[in-house]
Amino acid sequence: MRALWTAVFTATALFGSLAHAAERTVILAVDNMYCAACPHIVSTSLYRIDGVAVVAISNADKTATVTFDDARASVADLIKATTDAGYPSKVRP
Repeated sequence: MRALWTAVFTATALFGSLAHAAERTVILAVDNMYCAACPHIVSTSLYRIDGVAVVAISNADKTATVTFDDARASVADLIKATTDAGYPSKVRP
């Protein structure tokens, strides 16, 4: 029984930090998307962030749905990327 508890404790200590990293999806409301080229520019700015896996842009809804690894990127990183590209954004409730 002691060996079992030792194994559980060791596994928790070694792999516990991995449990905090997760794939996360957020929808950003993106300003200034008015033309056919805008979605490409916004998408490119988001894909340049390490940890971004999928970007889906809706020019009609003025949104960017972004799936990313929250251990490598943050929502603040996403917002900064679109804003720096000329498209201020915020998390859509």
